[in-house]
Amino acid sequence: MLNQRFYSNGKLLLTAEYLVLDGAKALALPTKFGQDFRIQKIETPNLIWESFDENNLIWFSCVFDVFGLISKTPNNNKSIAKTLQQILFQAQKMNPAFLKEKNGYHVKTNLNFPRNWGLGTSSTLINNIAQWAQIDAFELLKNSFGGSGYDIACAQNDIAITYQIKNNNPIVTPINFDPVFKDQLYFVHLNKKQNSKEGIAHYKSLISNKFDFAEEITQLTNAVLDCSSILEFEMILSEHEKIIGSILHQKPVQKMLFSDYFGQTKSLGAWGGDFILATGNEGTPSYFKNKGFPTVIPYQNMILCNKK
Repeated sequence: MLNQRFYSNGKLLLTAEYLVLDGAKALALPTKFGQDFRIQKIETPNLIWESFDENNLIWFSCVFDVFGLISKTPNNNKSIAKTLQQILFQAQKMNPAFLKEKNGYHVKTNLNFPRNWGLGTSSTLINNIAQWAQIDAFELLKNSFGGSGYDIACAQNDIAITYQIKNNNPIVTPINFDPVFKDQLYFVHLNKKQNSKEGIAHYKSLISNKFDFAEEITQLTNAVLDCSSILEFEMILSEHEKIIGSILHQKPVQKMLFSDYFGQTKSLGAWGGDFILATGNEGTPSYFKNKGFPTVIPYQNMILCNKK
């Protein structure tokens, strides 16, 4: 039977977290980690869905009746199945021909990173479903999970991008971001998954003069793109952390957890979880592991490079 395969990259937001929602220019990096998506036609009118983790172990499964997308799912998976059902309903609204054939499908998704890493379990799923349904992934995101859409842009690009929302439209610009000091950059996981929706809601409840802050962050994004030394880069990161911290009324992660660290750290995405960026040297992994954070990934092991 006919088989289809799609793949979407994971993401990390280097600059403009939160303020990307209000027009700030962001620097976003697609990762070497992502989600694979395979579809096989079957004779029965069912949509059989199986999701596998990075160890190729199944973590979610459900069965839908294709006609009406009625779920036939074990109780322990019902909340996830309902979310998936809502995404598929939105996809059908955008393309009425989607999932209207008499046959069914067997879908297998495979993550190659732990789900608690926050690299885009949802955004890679949205982008893969959009490719399957032949619809616009940004619109599907807007109609389902919401968010700025930078993660969809990363899912679709194999090199770094700048991302900016202008007149409610995403402006995606692929760039050759290849810092000379990349050997001094590390990504450290904080051992917990941060809820992006909660972080965004908190941000929206606090900030009033969004335009001024967005302008400041845009300038810092441009400064990151132009900087050529690790010291300058660290100064930019520190200033970025001060601005976002003042908006959220929170202490930057360095003051909270790593006040004795010899390099500079910066939160990525929603504050309080997932990955942070750390500048440093060969002693960086040992420092964080001794603090109880064993997942320390060098820049070149995490970030997709220009394939051209």
